[in-house]
Amino acid sequence: MSKIISAHDLQIDLQGANEAGLFKWLLASFLMGKRIQGQIAANAYQVIVEKHHRDTPHKLASCTHRQLVTMLGEAHYVRYDETTSSRLLALANKVNTEYDGKVSNIVAASADRRAFEKRLSEFEGIGPKTIEIFLREAAAVLFESST
Repeated sequence: MSKIISAHDLQIDLQGANEAGLFKWLLASFLMGKRIQGQIAANAYQVIVEKHHRDTPHKLASCTHRQLVTMLGEAHYVRYDETTSSRLLALANKVNTEYDGKVSNIVAASADRRAFEKRLSEFEGIGPKTIEIFLREAAAVLFESST
């Protein structure tokens, strides 16, 4: 059993439900939600966000499919590199076009946690595992404070 990788492990700050942290954690959760070793997913996150500075929906959406495939390859995230690259671009574009580039707007558009989970599941490539990983840490800053 591999170690569960947390937002803290990736130096992602979720305090105050800040936008930068929420998007980075969504991106990391997306990568870790696939059937791939956690450390490889974490490496992919670090290559995309720390090495190539694609840490916002706008910056990620400005990548080409080929650039993302190359970044995933750098991290040895090669099993699903083509589909993951396409889905990362779709994720960034959907956050940009439907939610004005902000994960917090997905929350604001949702009546409650269940509605938020439904909205996340409408993103291509986001399934129950990715939602579980994301909310394992983000739920506390997104939903508990509002009750």
